[in-house]
Amino acid sequence: MAQPEDDPVVRNHNNDDDDDDDEEEEEEEGEQNDDVEDEGEEEEEDKDLESQKAKLRNRFQNFFSRIQHESVPIRVHDVVIKGNTKTKDSLIEAETALLKDASTIQELFAASSDVNLRLQALEIFDSVKITLDSGPPELPGTANVIVDVVETRSPLLGEIGVFNKGEASSSTLEGTLKYKNIFGYGDLWDGALAYDCGHKAEMSAGVFLPRFKGLVTPVTARLFLQSQDCLKFSSFKERSLGLSLGLFSTRKHDLVCNLAWRTLTDPSRMASSSIRRQLGHGLLSSLKYTFKIDRRNSPLRPTNGFAFVSTTQIGGLAPDSRCLRFLRQELDLRCAIPLGFYHSALNLGISAGVVFPWGSGFSSMPSPLPERFFLGGNLSPVCTLGGPTSLWGFRTRGLGPTEPRRQFLSNSDNENTDPGRDYIGGDLALAAFADFSFDFPSKWLSAKGIHGHFLASAGNVEKLTENAYRNFSLRKFTESFRSSVGVGVVIPTNIFRMELNYCYILKKFGEDCGKSGFSFSFASPSHDFAGDLIILLVIVMTFYFDMVFEFPETVKRTAEGYTSRYAKSLARDRQTGRVVC
Repeated sequence: MAQPEDDPVVRNHNNDDDDDDDEEEEEEEGEQNDDVEDEGEEEEEDKDLESQKAKLRNRFQNFFSRIQHESVPIRVHDVVIKGNTKTKDSLIEAETALLKDASTIQELFAASSDVNLRLQALEIFDSVKITLDSGPPELPGTANVIVDVVETRSPLLGEIGVFNKGEASSSTLEGTLKYKNIFGYGDLWDGALAYDCGHKAEMSAGVFLPRFKGLVTPVTARLFLQSQDCLKFSSFKERSLGLSLGLFSTRKHDLVCNLAWRTLTDPSRMASSSIRRQLGHGLLSSLKYTFKIDRRNSPLRPTNGFAFVSTTQIGGLAPDSRCLRFLRQELDLRCAIPLGFYHSALNLGISAGVVFPWGSGFSSMPSPLPERFFLGGNLSPVCTLGGPTSLWGFRTRGLGPTEPRRQFLSNSDNENTDPGRDYIGGDLALAAFADFSFDFPSKWLSAKGIHGHFLASAGNVEKLTENAYRNFSLRKFTESFRSSVGVGVVIPTNIFRMELNYCYILKKFGEDCGKSGFSFSFASPSHDFAGDLIILLVIVMTFYFDMVFEFPETVKRTAEGYTSRYAKSLARDRQTGRVVC
């Protein structure tokens, strides 16, 4: 008997179950294979990424190694300027022109650094960022330079500080209010008030144009009114109203034209005969050229390097009979020698100056009184660069040729009264100094910059005009040198550099105004932020009102809290570079 055939439906059903199991197994195997493939692809991508990073790292290493050992040629394709909204593109393009002159990577790096400093020196940008980027792909060996600037938020700036001016015999307290970039040409407009311990006051206003009409050097113009009281030592007052025009100025050279109407008066009516002859009005029209090299590592406390300044001035350029005609020459040489222990250094300096009239009969004419040389004053010779001015231990205008004052009698009881003598200055001046500075063996004092120094100075002034040169003797001139030695402590602050010295006069003559003892001197070669003065004024006013009006304790705490917060804010701004002091 034949076997019955299997039911196709039943048979197909069983087959479907088997097929489903097979499909599920295949899907699971496919998923596992896909996961393996994905993991493999990820591993390959990671390997490719690491390989690319390694290649890029090697390229950078090879590039930096190459630029360190050889010149890499490159050409600047374009300079892109960003961020300026008020400042003219022409001003920035003029300051960045030297970037396109670079022919190697090394020259481009140096030029970029120089351009950054130039743009920051304009004082109209809060920040300057220069980025080097590759040039177009179709131009290999080229680069684009991107100059990104941030213009200053506040165009108004106030500054105050204590300064040393080469022609002054004492420190000058000066306050300046500046307004920046009014017309977008980097122009700086300012007004200033200055006063020094030599009873000299000045009020001035001026403008500074870094790039005027495409000129390479900046142009400055300044209108000034000066007043100086010299009654105590020389029985005259000086007042000048004039204009100073800076014609040429670079790092080493400076040419200035001065035009001023000068008036000399004697309110005391006791001036000596030589001073009375120069009272009245005079016109000053002069050209002044200064050549300066300063390779010292610091103008406040130099420990290495040298400096040299030569100043030549010729007066009498205007065709007027009242024009002051004279020739004036000053030389100043400094040298700082490091000694290798306790941050010590030996500073040596020598300065000389001569003034002489010119014109018909010049040998018998006197030199202009304000242009003569007067030694003495409270300046430190270490920080004063520009000619013979100061001498430790002697007062301002406290040595040199003198003449008896005219005796003015108001009644017969004053017949035996000595009116004193006038210091009339000299036509030839020579001064020298030596300063040995050293750190104290205290880390705290060294960190604050407080240090000590031993000092010595010598100098002399002599008259040459009105035929006095015929009696001049070099031996007599050197024998009559005044000299002093001393020791002191130097305390630098944010507003000034203060010296407390004890000076001992080694040699002086009967009419000289100098004595042994303690003395103070103040100096600072750079401007300081006005906020430091705000702190000082708040402290002084708080103590003053506390003593006079007995202010409540809450007011004193408020002032002290403001001072503390402002000091912390100022310190934070200095660290971030927003304030430079």
